[in-house]
Amino acid sequence: MQKFVITGGRRLCGELALQGSKNSSLPIMAAALLCCGDCTLHSCPKLTDVYAAARILNCVGCKCSFEGNTAVINSENIGSTEISEELMREMRSSIIFMGAMLGRAGECTVSVPGGCELGPRPIDMHLAALRKMGVDIRESGGSIICKAPSGRAKGAKISLAFPSVGATENIILCAVTADGETVINNAAREPEICDLCGFLRSCGADISGDGESRIIINGKHQLHGCEYTIMPDRIVCATYLSMVAATKGELILTNACVPETEPFLSVLEQTGCSIYTSEKKIYLRSGSRLRAVRDRIRTMPHPGFPTDAQAVLMAALCVADGTSVFEENIFDCRYRHTDAFVKMGADIQVLGKVAVIKGREKLHGANVEATDLRGGAAMVIAALCAEGSSEISRICHIDRGYEKMEEAVGLFGGDMRRV
Repeated sequence: MQKFVITGGRRLCGELALQGSKNSSLPIMAAALLCCGDCTLHSCPKLTDVYAAARILNCVGCKCSFEGNTAVINSENIGSTEISEELMREMRSSIIFMGAMLGRAGECTVSVPGGCELGPRPIDMHLAALRKMGVDIRESGGSIICKAPSGRAKGAKISLAFPSVGATENIILCAVTADGETVINNAAREPEICDLCGFLRSCGADISGDGESRIIINGKHQLHGCEYTIMPDRIVCATYLSMVAATKGELILTNACVPETEPFLSVLEQTGCSIYTSEKKIYLRSGSRLRAVRDRIRTMPHPGFPTDAQAVLMAALCVADGTSVFEENIFDCRYRHTDAFVKMGADIQVLGKVAVIKGREKLHGANVEATDLRGGAAMVIAALCAEGSSEISRICHIDRGYEKMEEAVGLFGGDMRRV
């Protein structure tokens, strides 16, 4: 099993073009199921989760191929509407194939998805919404069997109890070919929802309101293929900004989605970093020890502070001057990375959904194990700040969301090896 070996204590400086967004790529790849003709996706990141999505597409009869960061998906011939439990458990967001398959074939058989262990992430909202759209759903032996009796889901008015990204995506994917109009109230407003809707509009879908809390979809009988460029990854952006800020370095990020990253940038600026932005570029200079963030950092649905950026910013604040407080409001079990930080010498107290970080002058190297995708990336940041050598195992979690992170760190002048 591979691991990262990191020697910390170096000031990181450099320039990097951001990869395409994982959280956009996966639902867009699922959406390709709805299309007749080729879908060509540019800026598709080379990640294990993306390859898992490709395996799901191939197993139901699609043709999915990659050349560099371009994926070509042809869904002309769907030979199966069943996705095996083995494939579903390869990634947590595999549940979005339920809505896409219903939209394409009017039926599907899936299982509960796998991925990071972030505590319960129930799909009750997904199932309740699809039932409102006329889909019969039953569970048998761990499988979820879905069927629209008329062969096509029906438009409906759906009000979500919480602006769930996954539920919003599943409803959209089912609704774009449903019979009639679907209205989603309290819809998720994340930029990746807008990217999915942008792709679907390029395929002929009738969608409006994405980016707001009310999305309206008028179903079409059929969608066509298109050529589309996936948005940059705002969480990878937050990760590298936190990494370089923590090491008192300097960074230029190109291919950046600046407005979408603003909820994170506005917090990072409070640490004393100098941050300058242009249309698709972010420049950061640290140069001295970070300051703690005075206001409590509360994770919230977009446009609030993103839960996926909580761990990476916390890693940087472990070496800040003063005390910072996080409040995690999205997922349970999202502080599992704190044990690794403490092992490296950090001063952290966790009580329920609150974590209090008292910054230390220095951390020290340690052998730790990645617990999940963002927690694993945060451990890399802590190791790069630390004196001495660290080893991070179970890096399969990190590879789910970052293209060869060790190469990016090497570009910045860091010492990080995959062994």
